[in-house]
Amino acid sequence: MRPADRLPPELAAEGERVMRLCNACRYCEGFCAVFPALERRLSFAEADLVYLANLCHNCGECWYACQYAPPHEFELAFSRTLAQIRAASYQQNVRPRALAGLLRHGGRTAAWLSAAGLLLFLALELARGGMAGLVAPHADAAGAFHALLSHGAMVAVFLAAGLWAAAALALGLAAFWRQTGERFGDLVASRAAARGFWDALRLRYLDGGGGGCAYPDEVPSPARRRLHHLTVAGFGLCFASTSVAAVYHYGLHLPAPYPILSLPVVLGTLGGAGLLAGPAGLLWLKLRRNPAIVDPAQTGLDVGFLVLLQLAAGTGLLLMALRQTAAMGTLLALHLGLVLALFVTMPYGKFVHAVYRYAALVRYALEQRRPRAAR
Repeated sequence: MRPADRLPPELAAEGERVMRLCNACRYCEGFCAVFPALERRLSFAEADLVYLANLCHNCGECWYACQYAPPHEFELAFSRTLAQIRAASYQQNVRPRALAGLLRHGGRTAAWLSAAGLLLFLALELARGGMAGLVAPHADAAGAFHALLSHGAMVAVFLAAGLWAAAALALGLAAFWRQTGERFGDLVASRAAARGFWDALRLRYLDGGGGGCAYPDEVPSPARRRLHHLTVAGFGLCFASTSVAAVYHYGLHLPAPYPILSLPVVLGTLGGAGLLAGPAGLLWLKLRRNPAIVDPAQTGLDVGFLVLLQLAAGTGLLLMALRQTAAMGTLLALHLGLVLALFVTMPYGKFVHAVYRYAALVRYALEQRRPRAAR
């Protein structure tokens, strides 16, 4: 295993220590998938630590239930240790490796790429319509958005960004799966793959012991799970909006812009509302969370992603409301720049946790059908 593929020695040693303590205690085995998974093991190699860390949803229940948590002399900070291992696994599996630094500076990465995206689309708009076109209102009848930016230019930019993000995420996922020692076919074409996808989609393990996450404090609450669902629904509706618009454009030969009550606009508006409300609630929870159960070094990664989602959604809704006014040109460049930054940073931001967690859930589903190791 190359040095870049290894956990920091101190972190690996701490991960093994807490796993052995939890394996001996087993008080928390009913909280989530992590504890039944670790109980199947007699030892904990680095690949096991990375798998178990990404299986953890950081619900916080184990911290409050643990009799060995600080200030006990064992100093067993299970959820925080797994959060640190998760962050290290992102670094291990990022592709290309040369861009691993983007993950260490998630907030700044999102900010710089958003600014670069804004400048790119402003330049494209100025090249097409000049300064006079940028600051003038453009009616829907005159093409609105496309008076400043051609459909072909938008498709070219986002197709390139989307293919880059998809390729980088797929290569990272393959690297993570290779660590587990499983067959690649089981990740994409097995009953376990379907089970892992279903568990990931419904956020099954964000309910702790059944009453919800002990997050932001020790009182279990379903708030975190519901806010995640709202965010995922927002993503899904925005994707559906784009897909329907593509059918309108290429299949029905109906070019944008579309009326306010058309299906693409309604879906996009609902999706934008979800991406405003969900991340706002998650940010509020993060402000109130117990710092002992998380890895503080990941705060920038978390906050940068959530803020970028909100800004992209908010500017999109504002653009729709003001698309026939003189503000449209500037808003269009700002919105598309933010969405472009969101696409490009997917493999180098907090979005990667969804990819690796899905893989960990598939691995867990595979293990459940296998005999336990003899003790």
